[in-house]
Amino acid sequence: MNILVVDDESNIRKVLVACVETEGHRAVAVATASDALHACRRRSFDMAFVDLQLGAEKGLDLIPALLAESPWLKVVVITAYASIETAVESIRRGAADYLPKPFTPAQVSVLTQKVATLRALEQRVAGLQDALGDAGPQADLSTSSPAMQRAVNLARQVAPTDATVLIRGETGTGKGVLARAIHAWGPRAGKPFAVVSCPSLSAELLESELFGHVKGAFTGAVRDNPGRIAATEGGTLFLDEIGDLPLKLQPKLLRFVQDLEYERVGDQATRKADVRVIAATNADLDEAVKSGRFRQDLLYRLNVVQIDLPPLRERPEDTVALAERLLAHFKRKHGRGPSGFTPEAAEAVRAYDWPGNVRELRNVVERAGILCTEGVVDAAHLMLRPGVSTTTSIGDPVSLDRLEELHIRAVLASTKSLDEAASVLGIDSVTLWRRRKRYGI
Repeated sequence: MNILVVDDESNIRKVLVACVETEGHRAVAVATASDALHACRRRSFDMAFVDLQLGAEKGLDLIPALLAESPWLKVVVITAYASIETAVESIRRGAADYLPKPFTPAQVSVLTQKVATLRALEQRVAGLQDALGDAGPQADLSTSSPAMQRAVNLARQVAPTDATVLIRGETGTGKGVLARAIHAWGPRAGKPFAVVSCPSLSAELLESELFGHVKGAFTGAVRDNPGRIAATEGGTLFLDEIGDLPLKLQPKLLRFVQDLEYERVGDQATRKADVRVIAATNADLDEAVKSGRFRQDLLYRLNVVQIDLPPLRERPEDTVALAERLLAHFKRKHGRGPSGFTPEAAEAVRAYDWPGNVRELRNVVERAGILCTEGVVDAAHLMLRPGVSTTTSIGDPVSLDRLEELHIRAVLASTKSLDEAASVLGIDSVTLWRRRKRYGI
């Protein structure tokens, strides 16, 4: 853990630093409340030892200020004047524990181990909650495709390092799944994994989401927000669809990727964070650089290791096996459903070109499992036309939702960016992102 020691007695600072560093943690020691706040603004801490009496200042007043900077911080109050009243007041102000002086190294060790366990559990829960939406066989990276095997092997090779990774591939090929696997295979697996979708927010909200903001930085900023970067300390930040990152934010992201330094919106204090960056895109970033929509220096920084994911149509040997695993998953999830595919249905799955890739396959299989409540899935349940384009015409016997989905797919295929597609469709980028999520595009 990163541990902050705040005490005006140099001997106490030295003893606490020695105790926690012996346990394998990293420590920063300061003597005043202002230095403590400055340190907390520069980097992220998991735990803080705070003396109740800091010269003329009161440690109790420092606790809320530290928690405003880092809401996850576990504050342990230390004092030579222990009493029930001060203990109760410390807890009321947000302290996690209480350590009376004089203390022994064993007592410090017990407290740090307790907090380390708690922080690990918090990060584990956050990671599990974030992963719930991705649970399922589509996260299974087993494959018979040589191209996919190369991608997975490269991911395993780069996982133990801190190298920045750029994953390229069409929408729905599993870029997010591979990014999460790289995190899980590496030494940061026990730390947070955060996902930020670049097209889903306006430039202003995206900046706040990534870097955080201070209270009053803009209209609606009624409280401090530490941001995803600070909350992902020690872990991995996944930037989905990086090609749609607003141009005005690219210099700030470049600086963070390069130096791991940034500022919150409305705050001049420079902060540091230990966060690995993985980015993904379905756009042609080289073309975006030529057209001035993406910075070349940022592309160089992101593209330390490039992993290309093949579309599902280029790995037909995987489609039926993946469809079968998906069908079994939905049968367990819903408590009922078919047990397999007829030969005709399997051939339809193999012959279809899957423009929406694994995401589209998942949706089709789930729908087929709902329509076919028992027995085996037939080709009619899939509603696919092997070898035929997914386009349709006005007046065809299809729903408005299906027409909208097909039109959005066609526009996305014919435009160079999501912004351009949104302009053609006459909607904003956030609405387009919601439509893509709705239709699994």
